[in-house]
Amino acid sequence: MPRRREVTKRETLPDPKYGNKMVSRFINNLLRRGKKSSAERIFYGAIDILAEKGKDDPIKTFEKALDQVRPAIEVKSRRVGGSTYQVPVEIRPERRAALSIRWLINYAQARGEKGMMAKLAAELLDASQGRGASVKKREDTHRMAEANKAFAHYRW
Repeated sequence: MPRRREVTKRETLPDPKYGNKMVSRFINNLLRRGKKSSAERIFYGAIDILAEKGKDDPIKTFEKALDQVRPAIEVKSRRVGGSTYQVPVEIRPERRAALSIRWLINYAQARGEKGMMAKLAAELLDASQGRGASVKKREDTHRMAEANKAFAHYRW
């Protein structure tokens, strides 16, 4: 955190195929070792698989999956008088989106299907229907915040 002025947020350009900024952010988070073309191939392949499997528009399925995974509240550690408390705090919209993207990618990688395209497509489909590991992660985060609601007065 700089002391003098605020950090300027860089504007992400919409992706070339769908013109969607969230798709562009997702692809940027998906890439490994700077290989953007590989990340785009994986994402667009997963979208094609979703188009074959699902009845809805695959981009709507993608956005619905992001909404299902997006957390509203999380816990942060706060040290008060020698003991550490898990204090529930609301999450900024930018961080909500970042967490949902990160969880979807991580839990897609942990799946058992063959190939990242199939893994990502299956995780997006599960998340859009309200099940899957990434949705469970959001529910666990909310449950943890709910359990520690008594320490909300330590919020800073």
